[in-house]
Amino acid sequence: MKKRVAILISGRGSNMMALVEAARAPDYPAEMVLVISNRPDAPGLQRARSAGIKAMAIDHKAYATREAFDAAVEAALVGHHIELVCQAGFMRIQSSALATRWLGRQLNIHPSLLPSFKGLHPQKQALDAGVRISGCTVHFVTPELDAGPIIAQAAVPVLADDTPETLAERILLAEHRLYPFALRLVASGTARLEGGRVVRKEGVNQADFLYSPMA
Repeated sequence: MKKRVAILISGRGSNMMALVEAARAPDYPAEMVLVISNRPDAPGLQRARSAGIKAMAIDHKAYATREAFDAAVEAALVGHHIELVCQAGFMRIQSSALATRWLGRQLNIHPSLLPSFKGLHPQKQALDAGVRISGCTVHFVTPELDAGPIIAQAAVPVLADDTPETLAERILLAEHRLYPFALRLVASGTARLEGGRVVRKEGVNQADFLYSPMA
């Protein structure tokens, strides 16, 4: 049985669409059944509907507290029998209680090689630090921001003339490949949360090393 997945968004939903497209494959172990945005004007809502997926807005501004908003989101998840949640550009910090209840069942993607450069503007943080390699990370959501157990990562070289915008564009291309891959691992049971770490049944890709600059 395919896992029932909800995607949480706040904007255009580019990673959302990468997941939607991946799930069209007959052998993909998950199906996208619901998209929720905290912003009623998020372009991703119409993109989801055009793809045949139920999409709904739950405006965080309509709720007095973070906990009340989270309760409304969770009610929608439960009501649609959701098994896994994917945050995809969801610009809301969840309450500790909600993150804990969905521990091991909620994923997020972040545009850096965690644990480096958590929080906002990670591409600028990477450039300011002078790193030669950046990338993206898919991790399980925990109460601590961008600190959950890591499921998968992809490395992206940092170029000498990069700006935060150009680096973000290059990382985004990697995100669109990494997120469907990571969700496949979790939905199929190949990767699971155990003792605060992600355990995998398969090996890792060690075909070559990435050197930046060129070795």
